Amino acid sequence: MTDPDTSARLLIVGPPGAGKGTQASRIADTYAIPAISTGDIFRENVRSETELGVLAKSFMDRGEYVPDEVTNDLVADRLTWADADGGFLLDGFPRTTAQAAFLDGILDGHGHHLNAVIELVADPDETVQRLLKRASEQGRSDDTEEVIRHRLEVYARQTAPLLDLYEERGLLVQVDGLGAVDEVTERIAAALAAKGVTAA
Repeated sequence: MTDPDTSARLLIVGPPGAGKGTQASRIADTYAIPAISTGDIFRENVRSETELGVLAKSFMDRGEYVPDEVTNDLVADRLTWADADGGFLLDGFPRTTAQAAFLDGILDGHGHHLNAVIELVADPDETVQRLLKRASEQGRSDDTEEVIRHRLEVYARQTAPLLDLYEERGLLVQVDGLGAVDEVTERIAAALAAKGVTAA
């Protein structure tokens, strides 16, 4: 079984400060699919005190990473919701090649596949300035340039194998994340259209 032409099963990745959250909500609206953030999934399950939520909270309370198997189960559950039947935009998952393999298994089981992986690319120096400005506006004095640059380095190191994997599969579309919000949205739409993904 192949996906109908109207389906859009997408991932979005990008460094801190690249405007991922803003673009994720716009993509969700344009393609009439839910934007699914692992952070939101965690918060919702913890708030609802589901079995998985209680388990995830036990790790979070200790300041530890939530293990892959717990994160995987939470995402797998979210993808069974009716709103994700016609597609989705995942933000924050997968983060590792092991999680990518798990996602492949979920999609294969339903006769689906990913249509594209959107990477928002941003010049590190520009990103640092954007995050420093945001930190100043929000009164976050702990977000120093050194801390921000470290976060960007960790992001680059952790996501490189994942991006390589999706590039090998021909799914990766790189979009300049800097500039006016509308311009970035238009770039994403054009890149997706080139992959055969069109608006709902």
